[in-house]
Amino acid sequence: MIKEVQNISIEDYNYPLPDERIAKYPLAERDASKLLVLKNGDIISSNFKNISDFLPKDSLLIFNETKVVRARLQFTKESGAAIEIFCLEPITGNGDYQLAFSSSSPSRWRCLVGNSRRWKNDKLAMEVDVRLQDHKTTRLQEANGQQPMVNSQWSTVNGQKATLYAERLEKNDNYSVVEFSWEPAELSFAEILEAAGEIPLPPYLHREAEASDRERYQTVFAKHEGSVAAPTAGLHFTNELIEKLKHDGVAFEEVTLHVGAGTFRPVSSEKIGEHEMHSETIAVRKSCIKNLIKNNDKTIIPVGTTSMRTIESLYWMGVMLIEEGLEERNIHLNQWFPYKERETLPSAEESLSAILKYMEMYHTDVFHASTALMIAPSCKINIAKALITNFHQPKSTLLLLVSALIGDKWKDVYQYALDNDFRFLSYGDSCLFVNA
Repeated sequence: MIKEVQNISIEDYNYPLPDERIAKYPLAERDASKLLVLKNGDIISSNFKNISDFLPKDSLLIFNETKVVRARLQFTKESGAAIEIFCLEPITGNGDYQLAFSSSSPSRWRCLVGNSRRWKNDKLAMEVDVRLQDHKTTRLQEANGQQPMVNSQWSTVNGQKATLYAERLEKNDNYSVVEFSWEPAELSFAEILEAAGEIPLPPYLHREAEASDRERYQTVFAKHEGSVAAPTAGLHFTNELIEKLKHDGVAFEEVTLHVGAGTFRPVSSEKIGEHEMHSETIAVRKSCIKNLIKNNDKTIIPVGTTSMRTIESLYWMGVMLIEEGLEERNIHLNQWFPYKERETLPSAEESLSAILKYMEMYHTDVFHASTALMIAPSCKINIAKALITNFHQPKSTLLLLVSALIGDKWKDVYQYALDNDFRFLSYGDSCLFVNA
């Protein structure tokens, strides 16, 4: 089965997407987006406010509680050269996002660096006000161990000043290791990023982040900092709509998958077997896993591909624990594990129960792991019964995931959306796939 999947041509998952169909800005109201429903093979057009009309009565929605961090930092050298640093994943805290964000100075991260050739061995610096809602960065002298010079355009506002420094320790092919330090050192890195960073909008929007993006490129249920991209299917939900759904009998559960920059990377190889899937970290509470077991006979609906990737990864991680034992402390699921030849597979209950057994062995209430799972056609979907999602980029792994759930019907869905003025990608309209 592995060779069959690896030989899938990514060109079969291409479609024409004119730039004008990409939503550059969100609608004024979150739940005012269009909703395309695929149910029992039929395509229906509606509004997201009416999603309750199409959800099965026994629905259990799975939210991804990750929170987008202001991961893009803009430094300016005295020469005028702009150096952009994009925080990808922490090294501090052994890769634990919460530990890294709560840490005091210093903090090391794997980063992408823009205008990298202009950054030699010097230490960069910027000054920010950690209590400003709309902060301003300053143009500073290259530090080189000296006190940075503040540009005269900086205006002091009543609040706590901080100076952020960045020093590149390593330069690799795909990323740089950057050590951030700051004064006052007792501030957390989360507080520093909140003041100094910008929301990392998807590159296909071709615009800079604006003040409104701080609120709109974040779900109303976001809690745990760690993503460089929003779980965009969740952007359509309002607190009022969530309460209405609860009143209508819809249940909710929460997981966390911290979305990495790899989610925006199209498949550039001809065959998907040559594509290296990006890895992302997940955290799932014991109570959630128990609830998934208890409600396995209900219609479990992940809100977004990240939620689906999380719960389907849980299944395969449980299979891995059954097949390979419970001794491994650092659980990582590689992209091809589900495609191994097997005579039988455990049920969802058996697999999730193996994770509970593992958690009891190590006395933990939160299951932490990393996943590089590629959900592609012929990958068995074991927990999700439906999916709420947005429209995805051509030739993307997210489109492969959609195809794994609804098959070639995705072509009809996307053509319908193009023919009926649906808005595409992160700030675009939504889909609900049920009984597909």
